[in-house]
Amino acid sequence: MPERLLAPEGIPADIGEFTHAGATLVHEDFGEGSKPIVLLHGIGMGRSVYLDLTTHLHGRVIGLDLPGFGEAPEPERVLTMERHADLVAAFLRTRGIHDAIVLGHSMGSQIAAEIAVRHPEVVSALVLAGPTVNSASRSIRAQAGYLLWDLLHERPQVLWRGAREYLRGGPNLLTKMKATIVHRPENAYPRVGVPVLVVRGQRDPLAPMTWCQEIVDMVPDARFAEIPDHGHGTLISDSGGAAATIRDFVRSI
Repeated sequence: MPERLLAPEGIPADIGEFTHAGATLVHEDFGEGSKPIVLLHGIGMGRSVYLDLTTHLHGRVIGLDLPGFGEAPEPERVLTMERHADLVAAFLRTRGIHDAIVLGHSMGSQIAAEIAVRHPEVVSALVLAGPTVNSASRSIRAQAGYLLWDLLHERPQVLWRGAREYLRGGPNLLTKMKATIVHRPENAYPRVGVPVLVVRGQRDPLAPMTWCQEIVDMVPDARFAEIPDHGHGTLISDSGGAAATIRDFVRSI
C-alpha cells in the first residue's frame, strides 16, 4: 500500500493505485472543494517533492506518482507524454472530476498541456511551472547541462529530495528523459482552451524567459508570473510565493 506523504495529519486521505492501459499511477487525494488541484511532478521526481507546496494550498489536492516514479511501479514500456495524459485523464474520469486545475512542474507541464488538448472535459485550468522542453534546446545534453547548473544553485531541500527521487526513477530514466525531449509541447499550446498560468523561477535555466514568453503568446488565455530568487525547484522548497500566486490564479478563474 502506498504511503501517506502529502495529507496533513488529521485530514483523511484516499491513497492507492490506479491502472489503465497497462500503466499504474499512485494517487493521494485529500481535502474538499470543487476544482481540485492535481499535482504532476517532473522527470525523476514523485509526489513527495510537493510536501512544502501542499502546506500552502487550499481546498482539495490530488498528488500523483506517475508510472515508474515515486511509489508507482515501473511500466512495461516508457510512456509518452500523450500516454501519460490519457492515464491521468482516465483516473480523473473514474473520480467524476471534470473541473481539475492541473498543475504540472517541468515534465509535468508537458503532460498537463496534453491533458487539456486531448481530454478537455476533465480540466478547468492549467498551471505550468518551470515548463519544459525549451524548443531552442531540445537535446538530452542541453537539458542535462541546464539541470546540473540549476542544481549547483538550488537549496539543500531541493537537492536532497531530488537526489532521493532520481534514485527511485528506475533503470529506464534515460529513456524517460528521451520521451520528454521528443515531445513537442508547442504543438499543443495553441489548442489549449482553458486559462493557463505560466510560472518560472527567476534563475531557472530549464525554463528561460524567452521560452515562457513563447508559451504565453501561444496559449489563447495565458498569464505569467516569475518567482524571485528561485530556480527550477520553485515549487519544491520555500514555495510560499509560488503558492500565493497559484491561489490568486485559482480565485480568478
